Amino acid sequence: MDKALQTMISNMPEKTGKSLEEWTKILKSKSFEKHGEALKFLKGEHGVTHGFANAIIALSKDRNESADDLIHAQYKGKENLFPIYNRLIAVVSTLGKDVVITPKKTSVSIIRKKQFALIKPATKSRIDLGLKLKDKPTTDRLGNSGPFGTMCTHRVQLSNVNEVDDQLISWLKEAYQKAD
Repeated sequence: MDKALQTMISNMPEKTGKSLEEWTKILKSKSFEKHGEALKFLKGEHGVTHGFANAIIALSKDRNESADDLIHAQYKGKENLFPIYNRLIAVVSTLGKDVVITPKKTSVSIIRKKQFALIKPATKSRIDLGLKLKDKPTTDRLGNSGPFGTMCTHRVQLSNVNEVDDQLISWLKEAYQKAD
């Protein structure tokens, strides 16, 4: 399991008042149909921060499915994209100790206090990197959010690990800083 995610799980009782297992039981007893409903419940009824609420929901969905299982399922048949994914994770892991990497069924959320990036294998030959960069104009490379909708403000399409360059890293840093 990712070190940052494991740290978040370890800190969960202190930061939220309950362990992941306790939160999982609570969520299963309510059986929310949508992620947003569970998020609203955890934040509104229990005062859980957005980052912890997202992690609790993602990890409670199927405790038999590890973060690694979720990631490997996303890249099944798209293994050629792993070098890009691994490079992105290496970069975001250097941004700060408060970065939380949260694998979901079809994407990986990168969270500080708020989600600031989203990594999604879009096709067999491309990863879409969503970024939250409010008030930043779009360019040929830093496109509009596309299929990410309001989850992100911009999208960068990556087909080669070399595209994780200084410019892209600066956008990730900016998105991280704005998520404070």
